[in-house]
Order: sequence, then C-alpha cells, then structure tokens
Amino acid sequence: MTVTTIESEVRSYSRNWPVVFEQARGSRMTSRDGRVYLDFFAGAGALNYGHNPPVLKRALIDYLERDGVTHSLDMLTGAKEKFLAEFSARLLVPRGLEYRVQFPGPTGTNSVEAALKLARKVTGRETVVAFTGAFHGMSLGSLAVTGNAAKRAGAGLPLGHTWRLPYDGFGDGQVSGLKLLDSMVEDSSSGMDLPAAVIVETVQGEGGVNPAGHTWLADLAELCRRRGILLIVDDIQMGCGRTGPFFSFEAAGITPDIVCLSKSLSGYGLPLALTLFRPELDVWEPGEHNGTFRGNNPAFVTATAALREYWSDDLLAKQTEQRGMIVRERLTALAGRHPVRVAQVRGRGLVWGLAFREPEAARRTADAAFARGLLVETSGSRDEVVKLLPPLTSTDDELAEGLDLLDEAVAVSG
Repeated sequence: MTVTTIESEVRSYSRNWPVVFEQARGSRMTSRDGRVYLDFFAGAGALNYGHNPPVLKRALIDYLERDGVTHSLDMLTGAKEKFLAEFSARLLVPRGLEYRVQFPGPTGTNSVEAALKLARKVTGRETVVAFTGAFHGMSLGSLAVTGNAAKRAGAGLPLGHTWRLPYDGFGDGQVSGLKLLDSMVEDSSSGMDLPAAVIVETVQGEGGVNPAGHTWLADLAELCRRRGILLIVDDIQMGCGRTGPFFSFEAAGITPDIVCLSKSLSGYGLPLALTLFRPELDVWEPGEHNGTFRGNNPAFVTATAALREYWSDDLLAKQTEQRGMIVRERLTALAGRHPVRVAQVRGRGLVWGLAFREPEAARRTADAAFARGLLVETSGSRDEVVKLLPPLTSTDDELAEGLDLLDEAVAVSG
C-alpha cells in the first residue's frame, strides 16, 4: 500500500514534491534516496528558525525525558507559566503592549475564529470587513473573511457577514478601500451597518506576497479607532520575525486591538496559537471558547526556548531586514533579465514573491527549482507568484545558493 492509495486526494504538497523526506536540519531537508534539498518553504512559515534548531530540540528532549506534562487543556503547568513569563518580558513589556493572552486551539485558523467571535461578542455587531487577496484559514469563520474563490468554494455553504474591500494596491491602486469604507460607514443610506471589526494581513502571503504600505496600515488603524471598529491583525504567517520585527505591524507604528499568532510561534513546527487582545476586550465567560488541544506543553517549552534564543535582543530582526534588501536586489536583477515573463518583485524582510505574467510560468519555475534541489511554493489568486520563505536563520551562503538555483530555474522554465 502506498500513500497514493490510502491518503485522500486532498493532499497537495506531496504532489509537487514527489519524494519521501526522512531528515531535516537547519535550512535543508533530506529525502529517502539521500538527496539534500534547500528549503525556501519552511513549513509555509512555520519554521522561521529552520528545522530542528539544536537549542530548542535539547529543551524539548530534556522536558520529555523528565516526564513533563504533555497535555493539560488550559490547566496551569510549569511549562505554560514559563512561556507566558518570557512572552511578556521579551515581547509585550518592551513594546508597551498590554495584551491578554488566549490559547484558542493549536492552529492559526483557531486563532482567527476566536478573534472574530470575540469582536462580535464585544461589539454586539455581526459584519467583519476583510480585503481582496486575504487568506485567514480553512474553517468556516476564517473562510468567510478569506478572498480566494477556490478555497471559499470548499465550504459548501454561503459564507456571509463579511464586507470585502480592495487591499492596498489592488487594481493598480485605482480604488481606495479605506476611503470607500469611511464613506460607507459615514452615509446612513449606504446599506452598510457599522462593522464589528476589520481583519487584515500586513503582508498577504497566500494572496501573492502583497505588502501593505506602512502609511496605509496607519490610516486603517486611525479609521478603525475613529469609527469604533476593532482592528484585527492576522500575524500568523508574517509574525515571529518574518518581516523583521517580531510583530509585522511594528514598523507601521500601530497597535491592533486583536492579534492572531501561530505558525512559527512554537519555533519547532509544533502546533501553538495565541489570540492577543486589549484587556478591556476580555469579556469571555470561563470555557466559553475552548478546545482540547489549546494547552500544548511541548510547544510551550520550545516557544520559551525560541524567545530566549532569538528575541533577547534585536539582532535577528536587523539581520532579517538587511538580508531582505539583498534578496530584493537579487530578485530585481533576475526580473530585469526576464521582463517578458516576470511582472513584479514584491516582499518585505524574508518573504518575497516573484510574480509572473502567466501562472503556468510560476509553476514551471517552481518545478524546475525542485529538480535542482530547491523547495519553493506558488501563491496568488492564480498561483502566478513564486513565493520565497527561507528560514530566518539561513546563512548568507545558503541564501545566495537558493537565489542562484532560482535564477537557473527561471532561465530554463521559459
């Protein structure tokens, strides 16, 4: 019996990378036949610190070997206490963020569901504003605020209570979503009720690596404050340092009402999600929103080790921003050599997209990269973007190697 005879047809990444992976360390994965691949996918952003970071692995092994608690729902444990103390001391306090911390369930979509549910409970309103190109998860509430038609179709029922607006730069920037929202809320005859919340990604990852301008984000935050609308930032893929600072919204100088975190939060690929919110929004009744796996203690252990290892200072953030400029230069030069096929380079920090004029060219490039030992995925509404998510801990040589392989892949995929 093989994977193709027993596993559901819903599988996807194994179709694009039809090998069996056996080992992984740092920025590289090794298949069963011994071939080594450079990983610029990083678990779709769940492995910002690479595979099996030694310090985190040691902390996890030590915890398991002394029979540390592995499952506890939301009971108090030593692992949970240490994580919350480190999270507060290293991230919240230095940034002046007075957030309450909720463990909504193990994945990003759980965090989004909790955020939407809380916003509606706090405000007593139903509508949520979301943006074109958005991706927020695959459960029903998250799908309702997701833009991609194919993913939304999988719900099998109507997805409502959402107003969709143009994201920054949508349609070549011809329509301002923020002006439209402000005008609709202002006019009592617009037919738009005052929303409970706006949910936004500072950089749309699955939507094709679309970065919102810092001014646009600041204007959005101001609009929400002025109109009494809660602002939710989905930082699931772009948080944990992917764009430089730990929180991707820091550079815009904004403080969201609610923040969703997951993916690289555990630092080790272990499921862990948080929903952060201002203290006055903490109107939950005990057990009103819960889940069996909301207290993942092994993930608390690795997340605590990650905070101590990578966020005791700003070195990783600065390094990510500096390397981002190098990647931009390399990709811009690559695009300049293939102007007929490559439409745009866009990104921030260490998330980058190479947008092709024809979607098939992006798929051919990703396949050619795989043939050369580089893992990259595609994204965008038509899968027209080759998306780069190298581990933040990749060396300069590994980044250069990956960009060289991508260059070759673009050249041969025409």
